[in-house]
Amino acid sequence: MTLELPAPTRRERWSWGAVIPAVVCLAFLAIVTVDPRYFYVDDTESGAVGNWVQLGHLMREGQFPSLVLDQWMAGNYPVEGQGGLWNPVQIFINYIAPSVDNLALLATLVKLAFAIILGWGVYRVCLEYGARPYWAAVAGSAVPFAGFTLYFEYPSWVTSVIGMAWVVQAWASGIRYARGRSGPIPVFVFLYLAISVGYVHAALMAGVTVGALMLGEYIRSPQWRTTVKLGLVGIAAAACGAITFLPGLLSSAVTWRTGEEGTFNDNFLTAPWSETLTASIPSSVSSIESWTGETTYAPITYIAWFAIPALAFIGWRKAQGSLRDLVTPLLLLAFILLFTAGPSDIGQIRWPARLLPFVAVFSLVLLGVLLSRFGTLDKLRSRVTAAALIVFVLMIRASSSGPQYFIRHLTWAVVIIAVGALAIYLGRRYGAPAIAGLLILTIAPVTLYQVIAYPQALNKWYLPTSQSEAKANFPDFPGTTLQLGNRALIRIDAETTELPWTSQVYGNYAKVLDLDYVNAYTPVGHADFASLLCMGFDGSTCDDAYRNVFRPDEYTGRTSADLMLLDRVVLQRKQYPGADNEPAPPGWHWADVPEVAQEQIYILERDAGPISDQPGRVSATVNADAQSEYMSVKSERVRVSSPGGGSVVFARLAWPGYTATLDGEPIPTKGLGGTYLYVDLPPGTDNAELVINFRSPGQRIGFVGMGFGLVLLAGLSVIYYRDRRQSLDGTSAITTDSL
Repeated sequence: MTLELPAPTRRERWSWGAVIPAVVCLAFLAIVTVDPRYFYVDDTESGAVGNWVQLGHLMREGQFPSLVLDQWMAGNYPVEGQGGLWNPVQIFINYIAPSVDNLALLATLVKLAFAIILGWGVYRVCLEYGARPYWAAVAGSAVPFAGFTLYFEYPSWVTSVIGMAWVVQAWASGIRYARGRSGPIPVFVFLYLAISVGYVHAALMAGVTVGALMLGEYIRSPQWRTTVKLGLVGIAAAACGAITFLPGLLSSAVTWRTGEEGTFNDNFLTAPWSETLTASIPSSVSSIESWTGETTYAPITYIAWFAIPALAFIGWRKAQGSLRDLVTPLLLLAFILLFTAGPSDIGQIRWPARLLPFVAVFSLVLLGVLLSRFGTLDKLRSRVTAAALIVFVLMIRASSSGPQYFIRHLTWAVVIIAVGALAIYLGRRYGAPAIAGLLILTIAPVTLYQVIAYPQALNKWYLPTSQSEAKANFPDFPGTTLQLGNRALIRIDAETTELPWTSQVYGNYAKVLDLDYVNAYTPVGHADFASLLCMGFDGSTCDDAYRNVFRPDEYTGRTSADLMLLDRVVLQRKQYPGADNEPAPPGWHWADVPEVAQEQIYILERDAGPISDQPGRVSATVNADAQSEYMSVKSERVRVSSPGGGSVVFARLAWPGYTATLDGEPIPTKGLGGTYLYVDLPPGTDNAELVINFRSPGQRIGFVGMGFGLVLLAGLSVIYYRDRRQSLDGTSAITTDSL
């Protein structure tokens, strides 16, 4: 028989929709009961949350974040991209972050919220394609706990979760707009939110989704106006969101992310299609290469235990005639399977397996719709046989990736068959909603099993979760500090008693402490500055950094410590054992180390005291006199003289975007060693006004794009409401005539 019900009522839609947040909250609660830090791992604890806190402080101080000068290569937020500077929801998160003492709780609540938004988005998409609310609820409840999301995105890559949630919501609103049930504004809002998160994969999928929707809706109903309107709202959102990516793109020549490597494949985080055959075994590990080696010992390709076996209970002959209605999700699934299979790097886009969560989204949308419209228990014996054979193949494939877990795979195969038999019984006795209810009830227990049985695939830093405790237990280091140390030399795990967080900073920990450290987390970097200090993405440095930072520059005669206006240099004992037995560099002395940090660091401070509080950022002159008159983060005014011609060097990283004028006339800005911003003064300069300004590259174009996008959106809205009014007027006229 075909499992069908009358058209769903509003109450039915809302009731099943309410199931999704209940399931998500229950699963999250179960996870944090097992591991309170589960959602506060790796890039979340070392990168994202620190950014939220610092951006929140800057906002409260009335600064629109552009540069944080003393963070040097990690301090250019427009280039970093993922600060969500132009994203209203992220701005709100940033603003409240300094007020939430428990950062693990903050990260968990943010991820919980977006897991619900993601689940609701899938639910909405399924309904728009004709799914029954209960099958849509199954898909919406399962998607937030797909393996890659559970093991990579929830613990670490929070911007990926956020971006995906907005993309899926945009897809749902796009269907409604294409079919005349809603206007362009919701589509635009969700697309813009997805793009302005600053996560390039989310922006990519926003564009792909719009393109697939345009083609799919045209094939379903060949009306060029619909296709054009969808394309235009996508263009409007892209134009408004361009300001998020332009600074990074136009500054890429000086960063690590030049894209010069082109396209290549080293198999890192690529997902072969054969991995699809582990998508319904909760115990399956993956042959995908990641940081744990050539095999990732976690079920990162898992989608749902019922996803593939359920295909045996779809009436495929009947479904063939309706596939035209599902062109969009089919196109999206085809694209994502091709993309995730490699290559590993396409210019600046790398690690395609990061889009595996979208495989789960598109697969479960299709499954929910197909079960709703073509689910059947006719010819039950043959369908049960087919489902059992599918489970057997899945078990064999899972055993090839993780043979050491064969007993687990076999056990799960038996469990899947047993629960599947119960689902069939419930379906025959009570109907399809009973099956859906059973499947939903299994989602949280399966998730809990996976969290307990398999370790996280990413590293825990064990950073303090309390802002107040972190600050109370860390030395008070006023002024600007550079740390020279290597995180790789430290044992960081739950058992160690040598965690460095009372003396050292890596990642964005200094931002949580509200201290001015050069060291910070950056996925983008600045190539020349990084080379100078051999500084990595997490702020770690190599042995040569100590020598480099105190080596005089040939042109200015000043050391990098002087050119950076450093007040303090902290040395890691493990990297520089016995360093304090050697004479301090000229002008510096070995300072007393606070008791809490005595076993881990040495401290160098200036003999004459701090210099970072001097007026302005001029750090050196060559054959010139300079007197700062005004300084802000983005600009500086200096009174300069140089009878024979000379140079003025600033304690600013020479990012693209700096301009200079001398008495109102433009002069070129340069980078000393590609690192320190400086300008050359012409001979005869006498009491002239030198003005330095910074504007992120592409910002003007970005503002123009925003204006264009908003005008385009306004035009589309006018057209939509005009057409709607005409349609309502026409309906009213027909009704009147019929009376």
